[in-house]
Amino acid sequence: MQTIYGYLERITFYNEENHFIVAKLKEKGKRELTTIVGNLAGLNPGVFLKLEGKWEHNKKYGEQFKVERYETVIPATVNGIEKYLGSGLIKGIGPVMARRMVDKFGIDTIDIIENNPQKLLEVEGIGSKRIVMISEAWEQQKDIKDIMLFLQEHGVSAAYSAKIYKVYGKDAINVVNENPYRLASDIKGIGFIIADKIAQKIGFEPESIARAEEGTIYALQNLTNEGHVYYPYESLIDKTKEMLNVDREIIVKAVSGLFEKRRIIVEDLADSFEEDLATNQKAVYLPFLHVAEVNLANRLLQLRDQQSLFVNADAEKYLFQVEKELNIKLAPKQREAVLLSAKRKVLVITGGPGTGKTTIIKSMLNIYKLKGQKILLAAPTGRAAKRMEETTGYEAKTIHRLLEFSPQKGGFQRNNDYPLNANVVIIDEASMIDILLMYNLIKAIPLEAKLILVGDVHQLPSVGPGNVLRDIINSNVIEVVTLTEIFRQSKESKIVLNAHRINRGNFPDIRHPPAGSTSDFYFIQSDEPEDVLKKICGLCKSHIPQKFNYDALKDIQVLTPMNKGVIGVANLNVELQKLLNPGKKNEVVHGSKIFKVKDKVIQLENNYDKEVYNGDIGWITDIDREDREITINFDGKIVKYDFMELDELSLAYAVSVHKSQGSEYPVVILPVMVQHFILLQRNLIYTGITRGKKMVVLLGTKKALAISINNNKPFERYTRLKERLSNVPLQKNKILKGG
Repeated sequence: MQTIYGYLERITFYNEENHFIVAKLKEKGKRELTTIVGNLAGLNPGVFLKLEGKWEHNKKYGEQFKVERYETVIPATVNGIEKYLGSGLIKGIGPVMARRMVDKFGIDTIDIIENNPQKLLEVEGIGSKRIVMISEAWEQQKDIKDIMLFLQEHGVSAAYSAKIYKVYGKDAINVVNENPYRLASDIKGIGFIIADKIAQKIGFEPESIARAEEGTIYALQNLTNEGHVYYPYESLIDKTKEMLNVDREIIVKAVSGLFEKRRIIVEDLADSFEEDLATNQKAVYLPFLHVAEVNLANRLLQLRDQQSLFVNADAEKYLFQVEKELNIKLAPKQREAVLLSAKRKVLVITGGPGTGKTTIIKSMLNIYKLKGQKILLAAPTGRAAKRMEETTGYEAKTIHRLLEFSPQKGGFQRNNDYPLNANVVIIDEASMIDILLMYNLIKAIPLEAKLILVGDVHQLPSVGPGNVLRDIINSNVIEVVTLTEIFRQSKESKIVLNAHRINRGNFPDIRHPPAGSTSDFYFIQSDEPEDVLKKICGLCKSHIPQKFNYDALKDIQVLTPMNKGVIGVANLNVELQKLLNPGKKNEVVHGSKIFKVKDKVIQLENNYDKEVYNGDIGWITDIDREDREITINFDGKIVKYDFMELDELSLAYAVSVHKSQGSEYPVVILPVMVQHFILLQRNLIYTGITRGKKMVVLLGTKKALAISINNNKPFERYTRLKERLSNVPLQKNKILKGG
């Protein structure tokens, strides 16, 4: 093993999945930069490194140093100290401030930060608040360094050091030594696999029941992330056994132990005890999902069976008055929906684009207003809520805001004990609501109120677990109005007409418009991913902005079925960022991502502290390297992110179709290629097309489009909500504790 020292000049390649980098190191006494390779993470250009490893000769790239172990070190020269402090390593110190500090204190700068920070007041621009920030960041970095070295000794990337420190503080090493499996549940991004690697290095036996239990929970959590509310017992045993590479008996014991500890719920699926013994038909739940599913079904049925606000004569009378006031004549199905909303306590209204859902909501709102009812409107996402507000003229909130979510106070504040102050609650984009959010919503609706769910059941299901809207509709115990008629104005849109054609299983009309005219729906034939990428870049950069007068950054959204590949989310974002937001001024590198001012970004997970949620899109307005913060504008809401939090964000020039749910964009560009065949489904293409408001452009092959239209079997999600709703004895007519 050899050792070299130097500062990191630049990172030329970074693989986010395994943290493999290719970088250039400036070694002391060498004119040429040294190429280093290895699994390193959490590093910024400018940091000084001590690297242990060996020299290798690569036929293509020449001599390079393969890193086995590394740590950041404090440089010994004035120039080195300036680069070190200006690298962004310490919050409160950027390149400008680093130069001022070194100009003032020279070689003693580091000693002053560590032992006499009050002297920093002599530096222009540093006050007492910034001294506290710098001192805390300096101590934090020392602690993180210890954790990083400990993790490297146990074969784990240092990328997780800062995250582990953030959760456990100075106790991090003790926690990891005592129970490394805690990392899987406590720290995002680590997961069971990495925790298991640490555990085995520390000395945990591969066949231990503790390992099998944590592995089973990990497998069940992964399946929940795929949309399942429960998973069949035998299938779960098989998946966990394969993942852990241990005997089946160990997993069976682990499942039994988890059940005894109430860490899982196991429920019989068979019709009889004898049948269950023979086939082992059991559903395995994480407890919170079981509570949510059982109690959601019970509460929904309780709400349905309460007495309605209106009698039939009232509804007819008020509807006549509303039609007169709005100067409209409702179609038969629209009329049925409005009347039923007055007569029923729970109602579902479902239909595709152009079928008049907004007109129905407006009519209902006017009836309830005439009746003097307290109305609340909400949708799952900020964009969907904003659109609901714009189309109805009434205030609309996200469901989280409606339920007054507060992480500091322990979650949703509105519940059974503190219900919403409402007579009527109308929820739009209901197909996006997962089992947990729906359960928290239903808890907060007073039994005397009514609930109206509006959505398009043919869209993709929720990102979270469950298939709530479809299950409610298929249970046949809640009144449903299905809208199919496309109204005159929408009939002029090929987007709407083609969406309905696709939904019926028919091939869309992809004929080009006559010469001299335009359309709102285009199909561009292209057989190769590289050619599709080139065409997408041309459409975004010049063709659509110049010909149709749309803003390349604000109006055009590229949607794609996959994350990987030439026309996957990751590569499209890299190429479109280069094209639409070029230059290197004011940027920050985070792993493989580069964030710049003016970039369009998307939130990848719910952040309740910031009130920013999975799928929200915003724009970077400022990058402060000294305070290590990025400022983002989410539709008027200004939010700051520490550099350590940037894994919550990704570029959003291209997003997955799933992430686009609940949003509308003036222009949608959607590649449809046979390379995406695993994900080519009718509801995916349908969802992507219906996100486009003014124009949709499909690129790819007719074969791929036909495959997706003919594939109308959605991925199965294991859920029992439909059965619980349609089989009342299953509920035992009680509310489970824990919810």
